[in-house]
Amino acid sequence: MDRKIRVLIVDDDHGHRVTLKTLIQSWGHDIGTAEDGRQAVAQVKETSWDAVLMDVRMAEMDGIAALKEIKAYNPAIPILIMTAYSSVETAVDALKSGAYDYLMKPLDFDLLRLTLDRAVEHAGLKEENKKLRADLGETPLDDIIGTSPAMKTLGEMLSMIAPSEATVLITGESGTGKELVARLIHRKSSRSRKPMVVVNCAALTDTLLESELFGHERGAFTGADRRREGLFMQADGGTLFLDEIGETSPAMQAKLLRVIQEREFQRVGGEAVISVDVRIIAATHRDLAVEVKEERFREDLYYRLNVVSLAIPPLRKRDGDIPLLVQHFAEKYAEKNRKMVKGVTPEAMDRLIKHPWPGNVRELENTLERAVILMCGEYISERELPMTLAPAGEPDPQAHVNTAMAGRPLADLEKEAIIATLNETGGNKSETARRLGINRKTLHLKIKNYGLEGA
Repeated sequence: MDRKIRVLIVDDDHGHRVTLKTLIQSWGHDIGTAEDGRQAVAQVKETSWDAVLMDVRMAEMDGIAALKEIKAYNPAIPILIMTAYSSVETAVDALKSGAYDYLMKPLDFDLLRLTLDRAVEHAGLKEENKKLRADLGETPLDDIIGTSPAMKTLGEMLSMIAPSEATVLITGESGTGKELVARLIHRKSSRSRKPMVVVNCAALTDTLLESELFGHERGAFTGADRRREGLFMQADGGTLFLDEIGETSPAMQAKLLRVIQEREFQRVGGEAVISVDVRIIAATHRDLAVEVKEERFREDLYYRLNVVSLAIPPLRKRDGDIPLLVQHFAEKYAEKNRKMVKGVTPEAMDRLIKHPWPGNVRELENTLERAVILMCGEYISERELPMTLAPAGEPDPQAHVNTAMAGRPLADLEKEAIIATLNETGGNKSETARRLGINRKTLHLKIKNYGLEGA
């Protein structure tokens, strides 16, 4: 790479920081430094960097925490993680959190230079592709993948809704991408430079949810040894995403209604009234109109939330979108796992298209991630797909196995699955374990328990 690039080096080891600065400057690049993750986040928000080279272990905000904050602020910036700890978990955590790659200490300087150049080049190509799509008139909401009428309508509505201040209610089955849509609305709004805070209402009890949302005063309850700001305050000026709002209790619904109406609240155990400026986006897989009719959801809160409604279509109703999504996820996980994926075989694509995808886009993404990890060649084939997917040219297997399976003990079904797979693989236990989605040790244990040692 010939052009000068701007690299931020983040390391709390002064000597190592200076060494890297001197080395990378000798390659003709501009360098900035930060002593810890908190400084790195601040510098990324103040200055434009082409890449960040960051250590994992730092006393003041570690590299993984800083990585997540930087990616939340600027998803496009490539971040290389350095670690002296040969921990697979640390590396996987870094890659899952959005790191471009990781490097082991002591650094191989030739590898560092090559990886740094590739990271910046990759980021540049992504930006060029984004500009090209804009020049060709494609939707700026480039995370919306699909050309089906349902997705085109969704993209058009998002473009109109995002710049407004309207409260939005997103509905759709689990796995359709409701949080992704919420993040797109926030990113395309005037609040994009402020935080978007996410809370899963179904994951917390009433008491915990109230404390999470509104914060609490010291001594408000056992274990409250200090004042804590709630998520409403953290989202001040930005967006609060209330996921699975339909799972909240009537008591919590009443408290949410007040803060949405009045734009003010009180901390748990506090008396001071706190004003807040937050845009609310809520999501649910339930039909809230039915929930209101059945008196499980407050009618007044429903109308407060349902100022603008967005219905995310299930994957089975997005005709023609599956090949595009398959290509997108195959490329995504090929890059993440540093594999070469040239495409998907026609037989495998036929299976993917014919499957009903009850888990929607999330299920499809998980299937493609698994396939990329397991593939040995350059094309994803039927052998990398789960056994539950319909074989090419046949309907979904669930259509003809449910009756045969009904009422039978799970142990019998598991035993039959092991026998059938052992027969298919010619007794290859490693391949059998892989196809069944278990490890070899677990397979050996089950073979012993079911008396299949001769199988």
